[in-house]
Amino acid sequence: MLRMKKRGKKFFSSFKTLLGKHGLRNILLFLFSCGVIITSFLIIWVSTFKIPSLDTIEARKVSQSTKIYDNTGKILLFDVFNKARRTLVPFDQISPYIKEATISIEDKSFYSHSGVKPSSILRAILIDILTLNFTQGGSTITQQVVKKSILVDDKTPARKLKELVLALKLEKVLTKDQILSMYLNENPYGGSLYGVEEASQEFFGKPAKDVTIAEAAYLAALPQAPSYFSPYGTHRKDLDNRKNIVLREMRNDKKITEEEYQSAKKEVVQFLPKNLNSIKAPHFVMFIKDYLEKKYGVDVIEQGGLKVITTLNYPLQAKAEEVAKKYAEINTKSFNGTNDAFVAIDPKTGGILTMVGSRDYFDKIIDGNFNVTTAHRQPGSTFKPFVYAEAFIKGYTPETVLFDVPTQFSTNCAPDNETSANGCYSPGNYDDKFRGPMTLRNALAQSINVPSVKALYLAGVNDSINLAENMGIGSLGSASTYGLTLVLGGGEVSLLDMTSAYGVFADEGIRNPYTGILIVEDKNGKTLEELNLQPKQVMDAEVARKISDILNDNVARTPLYGANSSIYFPGHDVAVKTGTTNNYKDAWIIGYTPNIVVGTWAGNNNNAPMAKKVSGLIVAPMWRAFMDEVIKTIPNEPFIKPQSEDSYNLKPVLRGKWQGGISSISEGLQDPNALYDSSQEIFTGGVHSILYWVNKNDPRGPVPTNPENDPQFKNWEYSVVKWAQSQGIQ
Repeated sequence: MLRMKKRGKKFFSSFKTLLGKHGLRNILLFLFSCGVIITSFLIIWVSTFKIPSLDTIEARKVSQSTKIYDNTGKILLFDVFNKARRTLVPFDQISPYIKEATISIEDKSFYSHSGVKPSSILRAILIDILTLNFTQGGSTITQQVVKKSILVDDKTPARKLKELVLALKLEKVLTKDQILSMYLNENPYGGSLYGVEEASQEFFGKPAKDVTIAEAAYLAALPQAPSYFSPYGTHRKDLDNRKNIVLREMRNDKKITEEEYQSAKKEVVQFLPKNLNSIKAPHFVMFIKDYLEKKYGVDVIEQGGLKVITTLNYPLQAKAEEVAKKYAEINTKSFNGTNDAFVAIDPKTGGILTMVGSRDYFDKIIDGNFNVTTAHRQPGSTFKPFVYAEAFIKGYTPETVLFDVPTQFSTNCAPDNETSANGCYSPGNYDDKFRGPMTLRNALAQSINVPSVKALYLAGVNDSINLAENMGIGSLGSASTYGLTLVLGGGEVSLLDMTSAYGVFADEGIRNPYTGILIVEDKNGKTLEELNLQPKQVMDAEVARKISDILNDNVARTPLYGANSSIYFPGHDVAVKTGTTNNYKDAWIIGYTPNIVVGTWAGNNNNAPMAKKVSGLIVAPMWRAFMDEVIKTIPNEPFIKPQSEDSYNLKPVLRGKWQGGISSISEGLQDPNALYDSSQEIFTGGVHSILYWVNKNDPRGPVPTNPENDPQFKNWEYSVVKWAQSQGIQ
């Protein structure tokens, strides 16, 4: 504070000296002269601003069309403005509802201002400064006409000033009705649509003069972000909300009555199906457009002339769409499953090769434009490999033995309580059978629930979630939300995230985040972004190899699927995991080779349950039909086998021996480093649960001296001892 006072005194002292030398009059005269000169230059510069011929507007927009291609850069998936579809109509041929809705939501004082609203501009500047977001508009309809139709090529820092000046000039040469007519006839309404007449015909099949109040509100809602609010995209709910805001503002402005407001709000507006010939791989294209708009802004995407080369393999995409449509029809009749979805990813790059978000993007009955691949659904048993991987990280092995017997997992319930009611938890298996001792290999390969819940307890819920997140699953949240149900698919995840995460297993523990972009260029050919691989080792390669080896083990999974099932590929290594939710609302299958991961989902968009069949019947046939096509296009690369750990130094329970936890080597084979031979080994110590022999957090450490201290020990031990007695084993 003292320093600031000194500086202040110094400033005023200098100012007094300046006044003494030159006099206040001379200084003011100098400042005035500078102001006059600057103002004169500014006036001369501003006077050069011209309103260009409106005839050139269409040509400019066509030349700046943004195009999205497949991974070859040759197959055009979507031309954001393939052709500027515009039908100019006289002002009196546009419904009054459209005019009033547009003014209510865009510019309430349109008929009273002179082209700009200083208060709105100042407010927008103030909010930008305070929030540091710099997203406020404050533009009148007149300014928007100037920006979108006249200054579309101008990206200079002076653009905003030009916009203000030209808006004032435009107001002097055109009437308000002419400006509003220009806005409504030239404004983009999404895709290649310009003007309310073209939009009304495209969306509702009627001229702009005949729309209802609700339809007019939709048209007024779109221009703020036509791609985002597209009725054919994934944000239909947001469009509906904005339509309701438009109606509310119309009511508040007394453009419609309360009765009209309530009626229009309840009206169910039907949008016509989108033109099939205008887009390829529509779910993927909309996915890419959302990404581009968030990164570059709507104006750049709609008018910036970008060339976007994606990761999509269009021949595979076309096959996936064909398979999805065919099997959705079969599943509808056989299993009450009306929809399905595919995602294929290159695990070595993260590139999305196919994305089919429904059986038919344009099928309104099933909300086909909704992208199921990005929706959060319960994954069923396809989540199990993440848990088993964490168990292997902890030191357990694929040959570790757990008992598949009725087990009560709630420590608040008696060990002999085999129910899952009133806070108790005792899960069963898909076939209501129990198999006794099982290795982790067989339990995962056959998707047996009870050993999997035990594996989750041994691995740890928190650590399993952390591993899944590191592998690409970002929607699980807190461990307290699930408890031990997590391993059976209790969380909600997207097919895209799951398929990407399985890519870590395929690429030996290396994570390549999914992407749909190879390269983005501006209209001048300058590269704005390109795929920059940033692989990250999130799991030891040996752990990933163990998971792949199990999921590729046809012998281990034969008791569940059969020896020649739809997931077995003679001569090819293909790791596969299926999953069905308990309520039969979702059926999943995710399979991979070292070169590709394919995830498939079947179900109903409205969450209605399907027939009570396992995913092997519902979704595996369609996955196999697509994989048969995929196999033809990729190298036949085998998985690298994990290292063998057979050793006398490993606890018997960790190498497949449940008959006891203490072993001795028969005479003639005293060397503990000799190759393991089970016929030479004698087990003692009795039959117990694994918690009798290992500390769950240190399975390869000493045998616990007080195993009963583990909260799960009593319940697990009870069920194992009961099983042993039933088998006549002491």
